[in-house]
Amino acid sequence: MVKYHKLQFPWRKSEVCGVIQDEESSHYFLGFFSGNSSYSKRTTRPKLLYFMFLTFLYCCIILAPHYLMTSSSTFSLFYSFGVEDVRLLLEAETNASLCSFVPNGTICCNRNSIRSDICIMKGDVSTDSKTSSVFLYRGNSFSDYVLGNTEDDDVNEVLQHEKIRPYTRKWEPFVMDTVTQLNLVVKKGSPGNSRRCDVKHNVPAVFFSTAGYTGNLYHEFNDGIIPLFITTHHLNKQVVFVIVNYRNWWMMKYGDIVSELSDYPVVDFSGDNRTHCFPEAVVGLRIHDELTVDPSLMKGNKTIRDFRNLLDRAYWPRIRGLIEDEERDQAQLNVAKLALSPSLAAPVDILKEKQALEKPKLVIISRNKSRKILHPHALVKLAEEIGFSVETVRPNRTSELAMIYRVLNASDVLVGVHGAAMTHFLFMKPGSVFIQIIPLGTDWASETYYGEPSMKLGLNYVGYKILPNESSLYDSYEKNDPVLVDPDGVNKRGWEITKEVYLDHQNVRLNLRRFEKRLLHAYYHTMSKKKGHDLRFQSR
Repeated sequence: MVKYHKLQFPWRKSEVCGVIQDEESSHYFLGFFSGNSSYSKRTTRPKLLYFMFLTFLYCCIILAPHYLMTSSSTFSLFYSFGVEDVRLLLEAETNASLCSFVPNGTICCNRNSIRSDICIMKGDVSTDSKTSSVFLYRGNSFSDYVLGNTEDDDVNEVLQHEKIRPYTRKWEPFVMDTVTQLNLVVKKGSPGNSRRCDVKHNVPAVFFSTAGYTGNLYHEFNDGIIPLFITTHHLNKQVVFVIVNYRNWWMMKYGDIVSELSDYPVVDFSGDNRTHCFPEAVVGLRIHDELTVDPSLMKGNKTIRDFRNLLDRAYWPRIRGLIEDEERDQAQLNVAKLALSPSLAAPVDILKEKQALEKPKLVIISRNKSRKILHPHALVKLAEEIGFSVETVRPNRTSELAMIYRVLNASDVLVGVHGAAMTHFLFMKPGSVFIQIIPLGTDWASETYYGEPSMKLGLNYVGYKILPNESSLYDSYEKNDPVLVDPDGVNKRGWEITKEVYLDHQNVRLNLRRFEKRLLHAYYHTMSKKKGHDLRFQSR
C-alpha cells in the first residue's frame, strides 16, 4: 500500500551542512542547506573567500555522508508538507554535482538523496554472491589509499569499503531491512590474477532489488520500474540487470518491460553463484518523484511520456498476438456456423457496429477489498445512459499487464477509487480523462500520488471528493465525529490511524446525481475531441 509520506528537506537559512533530528523517531540525517540572504552577502566577498566556501561546501557534500551515516536505517522521513521546489532544487544540485565523473578503479557513492543511495564502480568489477559482495580490483599503478570501514579486512588489501541496500525507500528502516545489503569493496589486484571470471560481460551492470514493497502495483512502478527507466534509458539496452532478492513472478510480470531496457538476460544475484565480471557497475536506482520522470534530471530531457512510449513498445507485440488469435478464432467460428446452417451467418448490421465504435469508452477499475463502490451496477447503468461504452476491469496481483494495457490504451475515460490500482493511469493515452474518486481522509495522497502525476502524463484529471454521506463511515460514526468532519486532524494522529480508519474500513456509495456531472463533462469533452474540436478541459 502507499504510505502517506511527503518528502521535505528541513532547513535553516545560512547553514551549509548540518545534522537534523527527527523529533518523533530520534533519528538523525545529514542536510545541505542554503539561504538567499546569506548568498547575497557572499557575492560581495573576495573571490578567494568565495572559492574557499565552495571548496568547503563540496567537502560537506562528499565526505559528510560517508562519516556520519552508519546505516541507511538511520533515516526517517517527516510526516509533513514541504515545499516541493526546494526539494527539487536540492535534488537537481545533488545529482548534477556528485559522481558525474568516476576515475577508473574507484567507487563513488551519492548518498545525499533522501530516497535512495547510488554507487558507481568503474574498472575491473566482479561479483561474489556468497558474501553479498561486489569487488573492484585496482592495479598497483593506481595511487592506493584507504577509505571506508576496513575493520574486518586486511588494511593492506582493502582500499575502500561501501555498504548499500539498492532500493528506493531508504527513509523507511523496516522496509529497507527486507533488502539485502551489498558490500562494495575496492581491492588491490591485477586483472586475471585476483580471481577468475565465470561469465565476462562487455557492458555495464545495474544492481537493484525487488524486495521492499514489491507486490503492490504502485510500489512496483514507483519504486522499481520507473527508477529503472530513469537510471538506464541512456544506455540503449546495453546493460545487464543484476537483481538482488530476485523473484520469478516479478520477471514474469515485468519481463516485457525489462526486455525493452536491456538486450541481455538478467542475473539472479543470490541464486547465481558464478562470478560475473563487468567493466562498470551502478548499484541502486535513481528516483525523481511520485510516478513521474523529471526531464531536468534526464539525459535528452526524457519525460514520463517517454516512459509510456516504452510501455507501448513493451506490450504491443503481445497485444498484436492476442488480436490475431481472436481474429483467427472468429473466422473459424464463422466457417463452422456457415457449415451448420447458412441462416446463422446473418449479415452484420454495419450501422449498429459503426455506432458502437463511435461511443466513447469508459473503464471502471473495480476494487476487491476496501474502498469499493457499493453500487457498481448503478454506476455502469448511468454511464451507459449518458452514452458511454462501459467495461469493468478487476485487476489483481496475477493479472497480465499487457491485457489491461490493451483495454486502457483503447479507452477514453478511466474511473476508479483511490488506491494502488490507480497506477494504471500510466496505461492511458495522453489527452484522455482520468476521474479519481477520493474517499474521506485521502485528499492529499490522492492528489500527490495519482492526480498530479497523471497531469504530468498529459491526462485530463478530475478529482471527485466524496461528501461524508457518500462514505460507509457515515453509518459508523456520529455526524459531528472528527472522522467525518475533520479528516486532516485525524490523519495527523499518524499513519496507522489513517490506514485503520480511512483505508482499510471505508467504502464508497456515490451520489449518482452529483457524480453524473463529472461523467457528462467527460463525455462531451471526449465527443468533441473525436469530432476534431479543440474544447478546453475543465478539471473541476
